Amino acid sequence: MNPQAEIQAGIQLVYADASLLVLDKPSGLLSVPGKGEDKQDCLSTRVQTVYADALVVHRLDMATSGLMMMARGSQAQRRLSDAFANRAVSKQYCALVTGRLNPAKDGWGVIDLPIALEWPRRPLRHIDAATGKPSLTRWRLDSQASPVSAIDFEHSAAFTRLVLAPETGRSHQLRVHLAAIGHPILGDTLYAPIEVQQRAGRLMLHASDLALTHPETGQIMQFHSPPPF
Repeated sequence: MNPQAEIQAGIQLVYADASLLVLDKPSGLLSVPGKGEDKQDCLSTRVQTVYADALVVHRLDMATSGLMMMARGSQAQRRLSDAFANRAVSKQYCALVTGRLNPAKDGWGVIDLPIALEWPRRPLRHIDAATGKPSLTRWRLDSQASPVSAIDFEHSAAFTRLVLAPETGRSHQLRVHLAAIGHPILGDTLYAPIEVQQRAGRLMLHASDLALTHPETGQIMQFHSPPPF
């Protein structure tokens, strides 16, 4: 297999074997079909035109880019789904957030805030101490250079590049947590104020790293996708 082969327009195949696929999803593409005829085009459907046995084990938000894994066949799907459920898959993201954050003590900071579905405005989520599910995100400053052409912002606008490691997998977790501590992600049209939304042409959130134990061979697998911003 040719690494980083393009299997459909905009979708890069990072890795493939008899048990799993690792793909690099572009921002703006659904992970799975949504409701309505206009929401049927998605990563899983495109991949299944090439790998008919490909099955979903986790998702990325439509606006989020980066690494997404699919299983090949129902047995691999069960094993990989269990690995995600048992937090045996390590995931990291890169994000650009508004404002300046100081380095956390010991390198990693923690956002420990319960998240609940906001029923009147679903699928939006919010922090709710009474009904929210436990949700934990670790964060640290990213040492990479500042982005250039991917962002449309004023030269004086302050932002911080973060590495995010979610310990739980709640829907919209990273977006809700960062907005809750006053540092929403640039380009976030769901949880950021309008001026933060307008500072980027897309959501500045990218699934950059995946690590897991292969469900068949037991080998440690690690994958990295550099953020496009």
